[in-house]
Amino acid sequence: MFRYYRAAELCYVSSLHDGMNLVAKEFVAARDDEQGVLVLSQFTGAARDLTEALIVNPYDLRQASDALAAALRMPVEEQRERMRSMRRLVSEFNVYRWAGRMLVDAAELRRKERMLGRLGTPGVAMGAEAT
Repeated sequence: MFRYYRAAELCYVSSLHDGMNLVAKEFVAARDDEQGVLVLSQFTGAARDLTEALIVNPYDLRQASDALAAALRMPVEEQRERMRSMRRLVSEFNVYRWAGRMLVDAAELRRKERMLGRLGTPGVAMGAEAT
């Protein structure tokens, strides 16, 4: 897939429903030449993160076709500027950070559950034992 991502001048992810959106992030990760344009459906999860992509409503054919035309005409310097920003985000928010965030969130939930459990225990009022 790497060769296809590198050969493409643009990548259009036209999802109508949110998914994992790995294609968008793989395209960005593959573009170490900092060229190419990403066009994303507003319904993809990646659209919230990769804001330098051209974001479109895939049901709006005029908007989608205008974005594709703009992508094909986009100057190389603008492509590089957008791609640099997206590559920075993809490299920082990788699987390790995602997994770490999940562990931190799980620990926080457990801490809250323990705290709520203590408050709900008979004979315990506001963290002090009743006499």
